[in-house]
Amino acid sequence: MLSTSNSTKRDEVNAVLKKGDVRLGIAPIAWTNDDMPELGGDIPFEQCIDEMALAGYEGSEVGNKYPRDPEVLKAALEPRGLSIASAWFSAFLTTKPYEETEKEFIKHRDFLHAMGAKVIVVSEQGHSIQGQMETPLFQNKPVFTDDEWDRLVDGLNRLGQRAHEKGMQIVYHHHMGTGVQTMEETARLMESTDPELVSLLLDTGHISFAGGDSLELIERFGDRIKHVHFKDLRADVEKAVKRDNLSFLQAVKRGVFTVPGDGRIDFRPIVEALNKIDYKGWIVVEAEQDPAKAPPLEYAQKARAYIREIAGL
Repeated sequence: MLSTSNSTKRDEVNAVLKKGDVRLGIAPIAWTNDDMPELGGDIPFEQCIDEMALAGYEGSEVGNKYPRDPEVLKAALEPRGLSIASAWFSAFLTTKPYEETEKEFIKHRDFLHAMGAKVIVVSEQGHSIQGQMETPLFQNKPVFTDDEWDRLVDGLNRLGQRAHEKGMQIVYHHHMGTGVQTMEETARLMESTDPELVSLLLDTGHISFAGGDSLELIERFGDRIKHVHFKDLRADVEKAVKRDNLSFLQAVKRGVFTVPGDGRIDFRPIVEALNKIDYKGWIVVEAEQDPAKAPPLEYAQKARAYIREIAGL
């Protein structure tokens, strides 16, 4: 029998996030890395989704080994009780004609719509250094010109309209190694785009790595947040990245990212802040690591237990 204090604590935890309004997923990047296919290259798709289900998750984003035929993918996921939350889309609005990005976006949108997803993760990859193995992350970060900002904002608003045609939303992913990395850049994007057309993905690891604060982002733009990535940081590796002028990919290989509850970020106040804005949508655990060093099932279970403890999900 629980003591009164423990029972009260459990009631408080269970009140934090409402299951159903918030769904918990995990990204396949812990099993097979999209940017570095050699990480987890030997892990089959079936093992990935089996272990996601075994660890107690409801859904997933889309990785490089996932079938792109909606019927084939549904047939694999449904018996395991998994759904598709979203999938990454690389935009090149600052460096290519808008029409090129839109053409690829429509194909991506239609695939996700067929899978039942409601949001489309978009990140601007014009001038991005996130996929360059030898380019120092902080020293060579891209900075957009005013003209590039104008093209980005206009393009995102137009993609948002395309998403609305299917009853969907785009959620912008601020990301290390890109022109929208910092708090200031993320704020500029939110303040410049149409709130009806462009929503925000909060990534706890990326905003913290960039020197920002998830709580500030929630406070300032909570009504725009429609998708969340829970990612943690290892402080010692984070310091080494800055000290040794490492690239984004080198940082990932060193293990800068880890799952919630295993790094320096305290997720309890983040969960409380999301509860205060009545967040509805997916929370996706995302921690790209070398699966040979960080066994994916073990870390998926670790994150699942931690989120159950702090959020009642």
